[in-house]
Order: sequence, then C-alpha cells, then structure tokens
Amino acid sequence: MVNTVKIYKPLLRATMKLAGVRPQKIEVEPGTVMNIWAPSRSKENANNGKKPAVVFLHGFVGDGILTWQFQVLALARDYAVYVPDLLFFGGSSTGDGRRTVGFQAECLARGLAKLGVQQCTVVGFSYGAMVAFRLAELQPELVESVVATSSGPVVTESLSRECLERLGFPTWSEVLLPDSASALKKLLEIGSFHFPRLPKCVFKHAVEGVGVKTHS
Repeated sequence: MVNTVKIYKPLLRATMKLAGVRPQKIEVEPGTVMNIWAPSRSKENANNGKKPAVVFLHGFVGDGILTWQFQVLALARDYAVYVPDLLFFGGSSTGDGRRTVGFQAECLARGLAKLGVQQCTVVGFSYGAMVAFRLAELQPELVESVVATSSGPVVTESLSRECLERLGFPTWSEVLLPDSASALKKLLEIGSFHFPRLPKCVFKHAVEGVGVKTHS
C-alpha cells in the first residue's frame, strides 16, 4: 500500500518553497548539522531587513515543517519564518553524545546566527518549548519573547509523575515514542485542542515514515 505521508512530504516541500521558505543545511559545529527552513533570501529577511523573525520549534514527534506548516503559510508574507528540525529529528543530525535541552539550544543559537538572525520571537510546542526557554536563558539578547504551549519553564520530578498519572502512562517513553497507529493517535490527541478525524492508515503511515532517529 502506498504510504500517504511519504507522498505528502514532497508536496509539502514544494508548497513551502512557493511560500518563500527553503530548507538549509547549517553545520553548527564539526559533525553537527541542523536543517532549518528559512526565508529564501535569508540574509535580507533577518533582523537587518524589514521583517521580524519568528522561530518555530516542534515537539518530540515528527519534524519542524510537518508540525508548523499551516503557521508558515499564514505568516511567511509578513514575517521572516525559521523552522528548524531539532537534532535527532527530520534532517538534523549530530555525532555528539549529548542529549540535553541545553545542547539543542546552543546548536540552535549557532544555526540562527549563521542565518543572520539577531533577534526573534520563539514559538515552542512541548519539547520545543523547553528548548525555547533554555535558548532564552542562554541568549537573552537573541530571544525577544517566548510563546510556549504544552510545556513550562521548569519540569520537576513530582510534576512529571503527576502528568504521567493524568495521561494514564507509566513512562514518558511510552507517551513520546509511539510504535503503533493507536499510540500515535493518542499522542496527537493529547497534544491538540481539537485533533481532526483521520483514517487509521494515516497514523500507520506516519509511524512508518516519520519519527525520531535515535535518543540513546
């Protein structure tokens, strides 16, 4: 059976390019490459141009452009929109052994600097919001404001346990690393206000065609 997600992704890339954003591979340090969707003429559209910069950070499943495609289409005309794939997701990779939010934020700051971004608003969802808070802490001159959803600036062990109990899962790995269509559907419903009704095959294809590379 044809994988609908794999068919959709090239169409999405073409649509984003028509909207004026293109993926750029940025080597932030030796062995570490971030894929960042950025304005086609990035240097002119960053803070030294007319458009204010907005950076969108995705959650723990999927990648940047799949998560934020509708926001990009809505805002690209009036804002310089940047949508990175965080390390270990989408087109971003590293040989570094670090797996911390701080490392993500440091690499993102370097990538944005290479694209000429001097100041920005950062919008983060879930894990992406955690990276956004850390980026604001590390680079206050870069981050003008943070818009966060499904996350908070501090996650304590007791808060983590309480959230897991409320969601009905024993561990975060079972929440964030779905290995079946039903598990992915539940995760997306948890992270959405009103998640649209989709055929079961779409979730199955998403599990097969999208996901996290490695976290161990």
